[in-house]
Amino acid sequence: MITLDNVHKHFGPKRVLQGVNLTIPRGESMVIIGGSGTGKSVALKSVLGLITPDQGLITVDGKDASKGDRDKFLARFGMLFQGGALFDSLTVWQNVAFRLLRGSLKRPKAEAREIAIEKLRRVGLTPDVADLFPSELSGGMQKRVGLARAIAAEPEIIFFDEPTTGLDPIMSGVINDLIREIVVEMGATAMTITHDMTSVRAIADKVAMLHDGVIKWTGPVADMDQSGDPYLDQFIHGRAEGPIEAVR
Repeated sequence: MITLDNVHKHFGPKRVLQGVNLTIPRGESMVIIGGSGTGKSVALKSVLGLITPDQGLITVDGKDASKGDRDKFLARFGMLFQGGALFDSLTVWQNVAFRLLRGSLKRPKAEAREIAIEKLRRVGLTPDVADLFPSELSGGMQKRVGLARAIAAEPEIIFFDEPTTGLDPIMSGVINDLIREIVVEMGATAMTITHDMTSVRAIADKVAMLHDGVIKWTGPVADMDQSGDPYLDQFIHGRAEGPIEAVR
């Protein structure tokens, strides 16, 4: 569904992506791991076209992601943002139905609200939450609202940006389980960026290790612990010693 072929991106003298090659099969959940500042978010934003690579080709469903109808292209995606990114001035249901109230996916208001409430139920929130504002919700509830918004338009592809950041271990587990269930239910292709190894093991079909602007290792999550790759091994076990230099 998604391929990155020799993708490069630099910002001034800083070379962030230096030849990324990655294939995400249709209907599979790929988790990209790596330390902070290694280019995980840049890779994700490059697929969405929010950042233009300096070199290389990105395709979605076999077509160049940089060409064609932009609105039609983005309509295929859902996104759960790291900080939730809910609109403070909109109610919960309006946040969930944001894409259904405007643009090419626009639905009648009553229908959009009905879909929003259905998606809220899917992530474990009751209909009485619909008319509250984000500031009235806990962090875990806000994350669930963000997940409901990500799936509201029934996307083919869902991106998750650090889905458990700021959550306690129990709520992180709840969100991980929800993500896994929803991706499987929808048959969606998923791309997650995280450094939370608990999330990796819960969400991933396959894992890719990004370091120094390239993919150092990729394979099934079940093979991760016996990969034999020194970069991956150091990262997943949180060791200070190894080929990845710790910033002291």
